[in-house]
Amino acid sequence: MRYPPEHKQQARARIVEASGKAFRRHGYGGVGIDGLSKEAGVTSGAFYGHFKSKDLAFREIAIRGMEELRDGIAALQAAYGEDWGAAFVDFYLGERRTCELGESCALQSLTPDVMRADAETRADYEAVFGQIVEQIAKGLPHLPPEIARQRAIALLSLLSGGVTVARSMASTEQSAAIGSALRSTAIALVSGR
Repeated sequence: MRYPPEHKQQARARIVEASGKAFRRHGYGGVGIDGLSKEAGVTSGAFYGHFKSKDLAFREIAIRGMEELRDGIAALQAAYGEDWGAAFVDFYLGERRTCELGESCALQSLTPDVMRADAETRADYEAVFGQIVEQIAKGLPHLPPEIARQRAIALLSLLSGGVTVARSMASTEQSAAIGSALRSTAIALVSGR
């Protein structure tokens, strides 16, 4: 049986989406090719038809996740103008703190595994991280460029680390308290105070 030309693209998209959720939920070491394949509804052989290794799949997913963050920030900047920073902080400390782990942001959920990844994955990740920093810095025109970049790095570190800690709490009350405590500092970073 011949598959239509778009079948391979659709299968790859399913693998990437399902693997992204699995890596976020279980971590790199917590899921193998069989688990990734099962989540995507494909055979292990089909998985290998798209990715030669788990490492290559992880690299693509980590980079795509970071690109989604970059593009999401750009969309907020376009939609909210000068108020984009507060919208971003509220989204990150709200929805990204409380969503199902498989839907979480690559910055907070995949970074621990990226730091253990090969040099090429870390270099690619660093390049996209730099693009995110520049995107945030563009949204801080009231600051000198170097200060804007420093604030962008601090904001990303504060939000991703804070959400990681908040997600580690057993109680929703403590998780919310962490998010609330971080909000004013994060807002100050993007407002120029």
